[in-house]
Amino acid sequence: MEYLSTGISRLDTLFGGGVPAGSVVLLAGEAGAGAREFMYTSAAMNALSTADQEQFDLYYGDLPEGARHPDDVHYLSFTADRDALVQEMSFTLDDEIVTSAIEDISFVDLSDEYFQLSQVPTEWYAEQTADISSLGDSHDRRGVLDAAGDYLTDNAAGNLVCIDSVTDLVSAASDEMEWSDISLLMKGLKKASTRWQGIVLLLANRESLTDRQMGTLMEAADGTLAFEWESGGSERARTLFVQAFRGVLSRLEEENIIRFETEIHDGGFDISDVRKIR
Repeated sequence: MEYLSTGISRLDTLFGGGVPAGSVVLLAGEAGAGAREFMYTSAAMNALSTADQEQFDLYYGDLPEGARHPDDVHYLSFTADRDALVQEMSFTLDDEIVTSAIEDISFVDLSDEYFQLSQVPTEWYAEQTADISSLGDSHDRRGVLDAAGDYLTDNAAGNLVCIDSVTDLVSAASDEMEWSDISLLMKGLKKASTRWQGIVLLLANRESLTDRQMGTLMEAADGTLAFEWESGGSERARTLFVQAFRGVLSRLEEENIIRFETEIHDGGFDISDVRKIR
């Protein structure tokens, strides 16, 4: 089985090299618990491996034996443009990392498609150079699910694709885009990813999803990483729990690993401690 790097060095080692090629990974967590930081770090570190080998060696180290990096990195957002995402990544990672990695990350902003049927003024999300009047006719524009699907078809093979976020799609569900449409797209994504042999990361805010929606997303993913806050005394700690993952969970169970304590530092998201079953 071929493994692709997540960009999180210690996690890749514990996973046996990374995640199986062809995986759809759901990053589901509480607000601020690390899911978004995981995605930013994954994108930046995998891009850094080709953009700046010296920095990559400093922050990541050696790639586990038998693993490889995704060929390219793509970041798909429904509500933010490239500049906003770069700024957000800079809150998580050292500016030097972001500056080096950003040129090797392909961004796609689907704000036009996402907001087209909403009450949000076109001027708020459309490019200043765009013909605002032409953007007003939603009948001439693709739906956001069609746009996302087309982009994945053209760019997912062999690559890392970060989708930010599934929660945005769920919150936009309406007469024009029902939950069943989103669910079917996720199930189709799982089937297609096996052929693509890359990694697709799906970001989701657990607190914004119903149990039914969360269950559907988990069924459509090959692996689910749950990011949670834990309180102990006067301090809170971020934790990562591997809720389900083909080709990964069995290895962790052999090591009796049940949960990871995590941290955010200049190098981004990282594993700080491993908890085992006593």
